[in-house]
Amino acid sequence: MDVISVLDKDAIPSIDDPTFGEEFVGTADDEVLVLDGEPPKAYPIRILNFHEIVNDRIDGDPVAVTWCPLCASAVVYERTVDDQVLSFGVSGKLADDDLVMYDRETESEWKQSLGECIAGSLEGEELTVRPAPIITWERFRDDYPEGVVLQPATMKSEAASDDDQPAPVDYTDDPYEEYFGSEEFGLAAHRSGEGRSWDREDLSPKTRVLGIEHGDTAVGYPETRLRAAGGVVTDTVGGMDVVVVATDGLHAFENPGYEFALVEDELRANGTVWDPATGRAGDGRRLRRVPAQRLFAFTWQDDHGPGAFYEPS
Repeated sequence: MDVISVLDKDAIPSIDDPTFGEEFVGTADDEVLVLDGEPPKAYPIRILNFHEIVNDRIDGDPVAVTWCPLCASAVVYERTVDDQVLSFGVSGKLADDDLVMYDRETESEWKQSLGECIAGSLEGEELTVRPAPIITWERFRDDYPEGVVLQPATMKSEAASDDDQPAPVDYTDDPYEEYFGSEEFGLAAHRSGEGRSWDREDLSPKTRVLGIEHGDTAVGYPETRLRAAGGVVTDTVGGMDVVVVATDGLHAFENPGYEFALVEDELRANGTVWDPATGRAGDGRRLRRVPAQRLFAFTWQDDHGPGAFYEPS
């Protein structure tokens, strides 16, 4: 694992006292990360680009909403480790081009895409993943009419600057637009346009992957392979039966033993239609969402190796 220092600690400031409301800065097709609680909460990627971590609570439980723009790695972790509640910040370091978080209680460092402590007194500890899908703002507003959305903060951020000094944030801006539009990947690609090398042809490094870890098994489901399979795949990960869907985003649910098919964007199984983004059925049943993370293929491969991707049988 290659760890380098890139910025001063907290040059990209986490949001530690988040506020929520109904006003949204962005467009209908903007992506938001969702935590289903009372009330459901949406965290716009547009805001996370400038802060990367939100220390929050959902239904009273401490959680960290985390986002690494270079890896497109979106994952929510529980903040409690051995009965200690941690608060996370941006260390200014990268591990394999991925955000390194630090906790303010012990100054230990954590690799964001793994949720694993890589240095400090908590080294070897792992954070628990919470289910948190990514959908569009329009979809969130329709599916969660009682939901609220994270409001812009007032802190300066290095992500809004042309140099290493934090600057005022314009949340209508997208500092990673050029990076996401290119085929190159990694820190060098963001800074100079020339990224890392990639030694495989079956997947591009920026293929979006839904990663599931259960037990000692990790399987990444590339969006391209899901769509080639008709948009829905049933599989087993570490003894857990899952159904993974690629429509209205990437979503994974525990499979009760049904035969699923995606027909004209409708997920059908067991005599009814299921919403592929929420797991809700027309008859009131609901599939249990699997804790998962969405990220680029190169980061999943960095963390789990080249063989950790779903292969059609």
